Amino acid sequence: MAHGDHYKQDGKPKEGRKTFFRLVSYLACDKKLLAVIGFLIIISIVTSLLGSYMIRPIINDYIMPGNYPGLVKILLLLGGIYLVGVVATYIQYRLLNKIGQRTVNRMRVELFAKMENLPIKYFDTHQHGDLMSRYTNDIDQVSTALTDSLSDMLTSALMIVGIFVLMIYISPILTLVTLITVPLMFLSAKYIVKRSRKYFKAQQKVLGETNGYIEEMISGQKVIKVFGREKEVEADFESFNQSLKDKAEKAQFYSGLMMPIMQNLNTLNYVIITIVGALLAIFRGFDVGGLAAFLQYSRQFGRPINELASLYNSIQAAIAGAERIFQVIDEAPEQDDASDSVFLNDIKGDVKMTDVYFGYKPEKLILKGVSLHAAPGTKIALVGETGAGKTTILNMLPRFFDIKSGDITIDGISISDIKRDNLRQSMAIVLQDTHLFTGTVCENIRFGRLDATDEEVMEAAKLTAAHSFIKRLPQGYNTQLENDGANLSQGQRQLLNIARAAIADPPILLLDEATSNIDTRSEILIQKGLDKLMQGRTSLIIAHRLSTVRNADKILVLDKGQIIEQGTHQELIDKKGKYYSLYQEQFEEL
Repeated sequence: MAHGDHYKQDGKPKEGRKTFFRLVSYLACDKKLLAVIGFLIIISIVTSLLGSYMIRPIINDYIMPGNYPGLVKILLLLGGIYLVGVVATYIQYRLLNKIGQRTVNRMRVELFAKMENLPIKYFDTHQHGDLMSRYTNDIDQVSTALTDSLSDMLTSALMIVGIFVLMIYISPILTLVTLITVPLMFLSAKYIVKRSRKYFKAQQKVLGETNGYIEEMISGQKVIKVFGREKEVEADFESFNQSLKDKAEKAQFYSGLMMPIMQNLNTLNYVIITIVGALLAIFRGFDVGGLAAFLQYSRQFGRPINELASLYNSIQAAIAGAERIFQVIDEAPEQDDASDSVFLNDIKGDVKMTDVYFGYKPEKLILKGVSLHAAPGTKIALVGETGAGKTTILNMLPRFFDIKSGDITIDGISISDIKRDNLRQSMAIVLQDTHLFTGTVCENIRFGRLDATDEEVMEAAKLTAAHSFIKRLPQGYNTQLENDGANLSQGQRQLLNIARAAIADPPILLLDEATSNIDTRSEILIQKGLDKLMQGRTSLIIAHRLSTVRNADKILVLDKGQIIEQGTHQELIDKKGKYYSLYQEQFEEL
C-alpha cells in the first residue's frame, strides 16, 4: 500500500482503530500479567471510590455527633484503605512498565527482522534516517502509550463509571446538575482532539524527514566542507526544523489547551453543585456528609474526563508512530522460495544468462536480451560505459532484483528454483562502495564466514595483500573500527572487503570495480591476490581499468543494455570495435 493511502486529506488515519487494536494485540503474549494488572486496577479504583465515600459516614456519624474515639478508628481504617490502593497502584505500574518494555522489544525485533527480509530496492528508495526514526521516535511514542496511556485510559474510564454510579446513589438531583457540563467537556475534547490529531501525525512525518536529512549531512560532511556549502545546508536544515517546530507547536498547543479548558469547566461544575447542594441541604434535608462526599466525587468526575481527553492525544501520537512502524512491517518481503526450490551442495559455478530482460522501472528496460555463459572456473569481464548495465547484471545473479523475462541458471538450474540463501552463499561480492561494521579488523574479515579461525582470517588477509598494513595498525587484527572504518584509507577498506570475500571461499566471485579505489602499487599486489583467489572459481568482473582484464577468458562489451562484442582481449583489439575505442581512450589518458 502506498504511503499516502493510509490517510485522508485531513491527516486522520483511515485505519486508526485497526492500528490501535493491532497495537494492543502485541500485549497478548502477557495475558496472565495483564489479568493481574486488571485486578490491581480494580483494587485501586475501589479503594479510591470507597475512601471518598467514607467522608459521608465520617461527617454524619462521627464528626457531627462528636464521637472522637470512633473517628480515630475510622480514620485508621481509611488510612489502611488508601495504603492498599497505593500498593496496588505501585505494583500495577511496575508490571505495566515490564509488559510495555517487553512488547516494545518484540516490536523492535519484528521491525529489524522485517528489515533484513526486505528487498534491496526498498533501501534504495527510502531515506535511511527516516527508517532510523521509526526505530527511535516512533517506537518511543508506542512505548509511552503501552506503559502509561492504555492503563490510564482504562482506569479513567472505569473511574468515571464508578463515580457516576455512586453519585446517583448519593443524589440523583445533583447528578443531573453535574451532567449539564459533561456535554461541554466532551464537545470541547472532540474539537481539540480533531485539531491536534493531524498535527501529531504531521509532526512524526516531518521528524522522520528531518532525521533523514541530518543523517545525510553527517555522512556527507567532507563534501559539504570541500565545496563550502555550510550556509546552504544550514538554510535547508532551518527549513526542515521550522516545519517541525510549526507542526510540534500546533500539536502541543491543542494538546495543552485541553487541561485548562477541562479544569475551568470542572470548576464551574463544582460551583453549581455546591450552590444546588447547599439549597438541598437547607430546604430538603440533604445530609452534609452526603454533600461533602458528592462534592468530592464531582471533583474526581472531571479529572478522569480530563485525563481521557489528554491521553487520547497521546494515543493518537502513538497510533501515528505505530502506523509508520507497521508500514515497514507490512512491506512486501523478498519473494519466498518456491515450495519445490532445491538446495545445491556442490556448486560447480556454471553460470548462464539466456535472453534476460530487466528494468528497475517496468517502463524503462536496462538489460535488453542479455545472454552470456561463464563455464566453471572461467574469468568473465564486463566492460562498457557508465549506465551500460554492467552492475545490473551482477545484481541479477544473487537475486537482489528478479528478472522480467529470460532465465539465469547455475549449474543448469534456474536461480529462481534454488533456495535464495543457498544461492547467495555460493557467491561473494566485492562492490566499489566499501562497507565495514563497528568491530575489530578480524571480526570484519570473519563476517564472510563466521566460523573461520584466526589463522584462516590471517591467510585471507595475506592472500589479498591486506596483511602487511593490518600488522602496522595500533592493535593489528584487534584494531577497533568505527564509523565505517573512517580511520583507514579507502584502499585499505577495500582490501578488507576483498579479504572478507576471500574467507567466504565461494565457487562464484563477483567483483564490481573492486580495485578502482586502490592506488597503482596496491593494485599490482592485490591483482596477484585476486588471481590466486579466482583460480578454480567462476569470476565475473566489472573493471574500470581495462588493463586489469586483459587476461580474462572472455570480455563482454555492453552498450545500452546489450552485449555488442565479446571475445578475448586480443580478439577484441584486432576487431577494432567498441572495446578497441575504449582501450585506446584509456591508453591516451595514461
